[in-house]
Amino acid sequence: MNIGGKRHIWKDYQKEIAGDRFFYVRSCVRQNFFPGSEKTFLRIMKEELGKDVFENAAHTTCSGIGYHSDVVPFETTMTMVARQFALMTEAGYENFTTSCITSFGLYNEILETWHHFPDVEARIREHLHRATGRTFNKPANVSHASDVIFKFRKEIGAPGNFRLVSKKTGKPLQVVEHIGCHYAKMFPSKGVGGAEYPYVLTGMIEEWGGEVIDYPERRHCCGFGFRQYLVQANRGYSISCTKKKFDSMAPYKPDFILTNCPGCPMFLDRWQYALSEMKGTTYGENGLGIPVLTYEELAGMILGYDPWDLGLQVHQVPVEPLLDKIGIPYDPGRKFLTMDGKPMGQPLAPSHLKFYKHV
Repeated sequence: MNIGGKRHIWKDYQKEIAGDRFFYVRSCVRQNFFPGSEKTFLRIMKEELGKDVFENAAHTTCSGIGYHSDVVPFETTMTMVARQFALMTEAGYENFTTSCITSFGLYNEILETWHHFPDVEARIREHLHRATGRTFNKPANVSHASDVIFKFRKEIGAPGNFRLVSKKTGKPLQVVEHIGCHYAKMFPSKGVGGAEYPYVLTGMIEEWGGEVIDYPERRHCCGFGFRQYLVQANRGYSISCTKKKFDSMAPYKPDFILTNCPGCPMFLDRWQYALSEMKGTTYGENGLGIPVLTYEELAGMILGYDPWDLGLQVHQVPVEPLLDKIGIPYDPGRKFLTMDGKPMGQPLAPSHLKFYKHV
């Protein structure tokens, strides 16, 4: 094997990730699916790492779901994104980081379009100025929030913090990593590791003590696919895509799944419930499902944050078995309480997918 040649090729799969002064934009859907994740990202960045992260309350959707669903025209989308760049410019920042994978892919698509077609950029600048009176500078650095957590994975996994190791056996946990399609498949050079060898989640897992499972459908879609789900008649195709992934990974007995896309954790979590109701099938041990985590939730767990402050109670697949494997403490009595201690209501137990013993 030509090690030097391999290393040279690997350099092409790396990317520059800014180290501070981030203009942060949230995801439309993540705030509804897993509301604790973005809050956790900001807590880690500001309190643990001491980084400057700025948000603007006037930020709006990038319209990515509408664009990829053929509802919103590309010029409209580009103008909306240009407004976001204007908010960044007005705040005095140049490092643009986003919570959403679809947004990340869209920002890179737009910047590439403007690079190759300057006349399009000029037209969008005119649209923006006529509509809002604003102008903008293009970002010096565009990153996904998972890139940023990856960059600081060593600091997050510092000695004394929790590890992805079984408390009982001392062996590394077995982890499935699932990369959002719009992270690396659209513009491979924009993601850590490219499309074939994406390393952004693998790097976190390995740094924090776990082992990554390679399985046949590792790069298969989670099942969202926008039109696969947004069009009701297509939802059978959506859940069949997800089932194909679970059937492929199940023999490897993963301890959990780690994702970096807003839609992927939602579908990999929720469709496990749906499949258990439809077919009586569960994919975890002893009738339990396979917990699905966002990278912010996992980073928060490594840092010892309270699982319910991370929002893990909104997952349909119970996370307590994973917490117990690692040895992370939690109060089962707080699971269905609001932040101010009021009961939020407890969901009905599924027919087949087991609630955990403490619930």
